[in-house]
Amino acid sequence: MTQDNPLRRWLHNLAGKNGRQPVLVKVLGERDRRRVLRHFMALDTSDRLLRFGSMLPDAQVEAYVAKLDFANDIVFGVIDRPFHLVGVGHLAFSARDAHPGSVRDTDKEKVAEFGVSVSKSARGQGVGTRLFERAAIHCRNVDVDTLYMQCLASNRTMMHIARKAGMEIKREYGEADAHLHLPPPSPSSVLAEALEEQIAKIDYTVKANARAAFKLFSTKK
Repeated sequence: MTQDNPLRRWLHNLAGKNGRQPVLVKVLGERDRRRVLRHFMALDTSDRLLRFGSMLPDAQVEAYVAKLDFANDIVFGVIDRPFHLVGVGHLAFSARDAHPGSVRDTDKEKVAEFGVSVSKSARGQGVGTRLFERAAIHCRNVDVDTLYMQCLASNRTMMHIARKAGMEIKREYGEADAHLHLPPPSPSSVLAEALEEQIAKIDYTVKANARAAFKLFSTKK
């Protein structure tokens, strides 16, 4: 049996694959709300269907983003080099009794549910997988041992992430409900999350400053 070592796995991801830049995942906050909205508004009709389970019009997308609770939920983001938000993962927590079936899955007070979307420009780079991995390790570290994902059964990306993570998947009426039982926190999992957040913050700051400098010099020409 392979020893659970989130830190080693994260360091492996940090090295990148096939010469690609590593995918760094950062916790987003209130100041990123408009950026999150732009990300969702850029999703086409089919992508909105896969992300939300229905083809939400712009007004409902705006309402969803306006209600995001950055204080109690966790919203993760991936920023590309031009400083665009190309991946968003929403980790929402709820009482165990509020989720059907969770009573038999866990004895913890809370469970978590995860939703993810990736811009077309960033697909095929492991962004969705990294967002899920970051959500899973955060759940571990806050002592939540059950993580759910609900999506359309036709959502191949989410189904791939679920299978890769070893989630138990149930399909019914065109929808899929997957859940993963997580191990308890460990020094390795806590350190891995802390290191990633610090490096992602530095990366975010560097990209933000580079974008600001580019805008400044562009206006002076």
